[in-house]
Amino acid sequence: MQIVKEYVQRWYESGLDPDEYVCHNKQGNIVEIEDAATGDRRTVLTFCTNDVLGLVQEEAVKQAAIDAILKYGTSNSSTSVLSGRIDLHRQLEDEISAFKHLPHTQLFMNAWMAMQALMDAFCHLAIPVPGFQNTRETLILTDVLNHGCIVSAVVNAGTRSGKVFGHSPRVRVKAYRHCNMEDLARKLRRYALPDDRIMVISDAVFSMDGDIAPLPEMLDILENYPGSVLVMDEAHASGSIGKTGRGIYEHFNLLPMQAVQRGVVPLIMTTFSKFAASAGAAISSHVAELVPLLNVSPTSIGTISLPPPMTAAALESIRQVRKAPELVQKLQENTRYLRSRLAEHDFVAIGETNVIPVILPSELNPKLFARELLQTHGIWVSPIWFIAKPRVRITVNALHTQADMDRLVSTMVATRNLLYKPTISA
Repeated sequence: MQIVKEYVQRWYESGLDPDEYVCHNKQGNIVEIEDAATGDRRTVLTFCTNDVLGLVQEEAVKQAAIDAILKYGTSNSSTSVLSGRIDLHRQLEDEISAFKHLPHTQLFMNAWMAMQALMDAFCHLAIPVPGFQNTRETLILTDVLNHGCIVSAVVNAGTRSGKVFGHSPRVRVKAYRHCNMEDLARKLRRYALPDDRIMVISDAVFSMDGDIAPLPEMLDILENYPGSVLVMDEAHASGSIGKTGRGIYEHFNLLPMQAVQRGVVPLIMTTFSKFAASAGAAISSHVAELVPLLNVSPTSIGTISLPPPMTAAALESIRQVRKAPELVQKLQENTRYLRSRLAEHDFVAIGETNVIPVILPSELNPKLFARELLQTHGIWVSPIWFIAKPRVRITVNALHTQADMDRLVSTMVATRNLLYKPTISA
């Protein structure tokens, strides 16, 4: 462990460690937090929560979780495929299928497990079956800026989880430039072999850049490869884009079945930690046969099923979104308003969604910028400096008022004026 100790010491000395805060109370976007290093407490206005529709404290959602605990307890204490499946799971799967317009859905504890299960199921199937042998290799194309759960899954896609050695046909993984469809098409022409099983996988909304994958162009390319699979990770798309929050297909006025009609197999991953006031994930498909493979994947059969209160909270949240699309419209109005206010004051806000990364001048340390916002002005944003190009990451939600957003912008201007001293050339 000496290497670990030395590394962490240098890490702290270099200022790369994040500031840590503990939440003690929350009412909407007003939260009471404690500085983990000093123990100091303060009440702040948050712009770093992923509760995009403000449903975490919705009374109906909280009551659904409470009712589930009273009926089932706090845990199912088993895997879904053994004795851990409850009726709430079936209801949630049906609700997601209706919301995403894909008839078959499988639940998971989180996105990382869902993505790994998909790789296991698609690339390696399940167990040896008498009389059946797969001899076709798999080619996976992944956007270079995809979320870590995708990256982790695809880099481990060569061997089925839990197996030291794989016996399935080879899995080849290639990255393409971010949202660059010319590069995607070029990589497919270069690497796709005639008998390959092809999968292209992408974030729908990119979590660090706030931009949207070019779905129509992706379908145009993939229809030249009949039977190819297009996986969309809608973690930051569900509830935030599309007229009623259904995600990227609705955003582009499409339905997943239109992809099917063009010979492309659409898969959608939905997560509950952003729009659905809970935790967990799901994969939806029009292919019924995929579900039993996902259900017996190592990440499904090796852990408990989604606990009752989490399941119930997600279920009620999705029902709330379907009943009240004005929540989505309010979120989108807030997104447009805050982006316009930032632009008025010459902040470089990239992307186009409620995930608003603001690229700061190179002379500004995002960690110090965010710390000044918090300690002096009571505004909480997320500084990003060690996993992407330095920026502050703002997430606006449906509960923010124009006064909240104006306060954020004015304090960002004040902080920039305090910390940024540009060099003036002669």
